[in-house]
Amino acid sequence: MIAALCLAEVLTMLGVFGFPALLPAFQDAWGLSNTQAGWVSGATFGAYALVSPVLIALTDRVDARWVYAAGAGLAAVAAAGFALFAEGFVSALLLRALGGVGLAGTYMPGLRMMVDRIPPESQARAVPLYTAAFSLGTAMSYFASGEIGAAFGWPWAFGIAALGAGAAVLVAVVQRPMTPQRPEGPQVRLLDFRPVLRNRPAMGYVLGYAAHMWELFAFRSWVVAFLAASGGAAAAVSAGWPAPATVATLGALLAMAASIGGAEMATRFGRARTVMVYMVLSGAMAAWLGFAVGLPYGALAGLTILYAGLIQLDSAALTTGAVETAQAGRRGATLAVHSLIGFLAAFLGPLALGMVLDVAGWGWAFASVAAVALLGPLALVWGRAAPKAPLAQQPPGA
Repeated sequence: MIAALCLAEVLTMLGVFGFPALLPAFQDAWGLSNTQAGWVSGATFGAYALVSPVLIALTDRVDARWVYAAGAGLAAVAAAGFALFAEGFVSALLLRALGGVGLAGTYMPGLRMMVDRIPPESQARAVPLYTAAFSLGTAMSYFASGEIGAAFGWPWAFGIAALGAGAAVLVAVVQRPMTPQRPEGPQVRLLDFRPVLRNRPAMGYVLGYAAHMWELFAFRSWVVAFLAASGGAAAAVSAGWPAPATVATLGALLAMAASIGGAEMATRFGRARTVMVYMVLSGAMAAWLGFAVGLPYGALAGLTILYAGLIQLDSAALTTGAVETAQAGRRGATLAVHSLIGFLAAFLGPLALGMVLDVAGWGWAFASVAAVALLGPLALVWGRAAPKAPLAQQPPGA
């Protein structure tokens, strides 16, 4: 079941990074500025942030598999619509936002669908596998979009993505039916997130996740354009070096392994402390990576792949921490807040990088990302300073 849901996640994500994977081509064809490109790249995650609280909190009321099936279906419609109707900034912005609604209906509801169907003692390792599948989906999105787009044109890349999301609907509907656990005591409104916001240990992980997501999605939205901006990129690719989209694919595959390994290390050596180390490492690299854009293409590609792995070390550990510090009966609401704040940051990160890029170049654009990333450890310190509250579970090693 875990493997099936990870596969479904990969299928729903085939179109998620199609626009960033083909960004240089879209900028040339549609005359997009860096700021406009940042808007389109971020629109997916902005829409995700707006609707995810409702969809994820809904999993406290209805079986998450139905939320997931609806989200996968909408992702298929959005990808097909982009293939058929995208023709410039406005249409691309709207269709990418629609795809973000589909992603909101699949990613965290899929996690909820999984954790509701496995024993608690399996969750500390199952959650990292599922979140790592997001990186595999990212890798497949870069690779499929880059290869299919180069061979047949970008509409075909999004058309294939629509088929993948449609297949994921079937994976959801065949899952075992479940009745969500109800909170003890008086019933609360669907969007009453006040108990979650008062849960300081969980909110420490949520805010740390927001810093992580700003950094991660700024990087993933711009990595192909960053590599293409290297002075020798075209000549290097002609000489047999991997194309920028292929380098992004390799980075996402390393990120998948890093997410699993990083979560395992965090479980063994103390989640919060270990995650803080991860965040400092990735933030420090972001501070200077943009200034390295003038390096030879091969060296820049290698550094980019390394950075992709560093960013992802903390991802699964942060989500696991939020899940395990959630109050009983409010796991869905906690994931909703986690997703809302995290993907709001994921929307702002690509946009902010594009805006800084337009006025100051790659070096300061990445430095701005580092400034946000390095706020993550402060959030975890704040969460750890809270008095211990009665939680569903205390996180091992926190």
